[in-house]
Amino acid sequence: MSAPILLVSNGHGEDLSGALIGKELRRRGLEVEALPLVGHGRAYLQAGLPLLGRTREYSTGGLGYTSGSARLKEVLEGQAVYLVRRLLLLFRIAHRYALIVVVGDVIPVVAAWLTRRSVVTYLVAYSSHYEGRLRLPWPCGACLRSRRFRRVFSRDALTARDLSHQLGRPVEFLGNPFFDGALAPAKPLDSPPSASGPGGEAPRQRLGLLPGSRLPEALHNLELMLRSLEQLEARWQSPSRLGIHAALVGKLSGEALAPLAQRLGWRLELGEEDRGWLRRGPLAVGLEWGRFAAVVQQCDLLLAAAGTAAEQAVGLGKPVLQLAGAGPQFTENFAEAQRRLLGPSLSCASGSPGSEQQLRGTAQLVTELLERLEHDPGYHASLVTNGRERIGSPGGTARMAADIRTELLGADPATQPHA
Repeated sequence: MSAPILLVSNGHGEDLSGALIGKELRRRGLEVEALPLVGHGRAYLQAGLPLLGRTREYSTGGLGYTSGSARLKEVLEGQAVYLVRRLLLLFRIAHRYALIVVVGDVIPVVAAWLTRRSVVTYLVAYSSHYEGRLRLPWPCGACLRSRRFRRVFSRDALTARDLSHQLGRPVEFLGNPFFDGALAPAKPLDSPPSASGPGGEAPRQRLGLLPGSRLPEALHNLELMLRSLEQLEARWQSPSRLGIHAALVGKLSGEALAPLAQRLGWRLELGEEDRGWLRRGPLAVGLEWGRFAAVVQQCDLLLAAAGTAAEQAVGLGKPVLQLAGAGPQFTENFAEAQRRLLGPSLSCASGSPGSEQQLRGTAQLVTELLERLEHDPGYHASLVTNGRERIGSPGGTARMAADIRTELLGADPATQPHA
């Protein structure tokens, strides 16, 4: 293929989906390049896809739900100027590409429309589950009605039906590529250490901790999680009853964890390169670096302060217990919007972030949800059904890539739409 595809995305979760789509397109023999509008685009780098321009990371890591103070910090850090520069780069190079694939929301949608190229878009940031009827921000709807937009994909079936009616054109739900990212083969998690050392008996159930991927927010979220675990009843603190595993990004290293562990009274034990333990009395938390798939697949319940990771867990039919923090990303507002998006698979304790009410309530919900999973088979079945409705079935990446390839092969690069 002489004319390549350009992927444009605007956030950490969007980059993940874009990278999975790009990798699948390349497997099908297509040339793909990526232009993340925010952040370093690490997901693209990990997928081996070329990045355009010089990238930079900012504290919020995306253009979505953030606190007011985070928005101010973005301005002071220069994120608005950086975004403008990235958009100008897009306008300069757009003529090279036969097709632009947008993964995100209104900003890349409008930018892609302005390039006057053929566009396929995956609206991963919007869902009719938020309000019942999606209110697209201006001028997103007008852009999506344009002949320049050859395909529009939604993130769930309800949104596809809603937008098909609103836009007067087909909007398709083929699944969510980010869900496929949680299905990678994973080695079994280790059993929690016994009181005398590693290698204890396998626990009856497992709890996964998803503190997020951005520092310092992820470190603060992990602190809230550890403080919540301290509130568990004694019988639930036994490693033979409950195995606990934290899915950590590389930036949340042992060196970064050491001051937190010391301050909270936990003992940090570092073993192999991608393993370790935090211990406090009978409590033992396995530290799993780069093993997100293993944690989300093998744990019965996920305690989360994360966006995409929680959605992946819901798609797997797992219950998710939210723990809202101080932000800038996973705030109370973000958590409330996420509950509307993902429905009955999510629970959340009341109380302001870091309050005793929140921590005690979270510990209580951990025990209630695990007991319900153990004794109510219908509960697990309902979680699986909800996951299919909200996230879809596996294979969304391949289905979307197949449609994009069909659209590209059917387009004439010399005759671009101008309406």
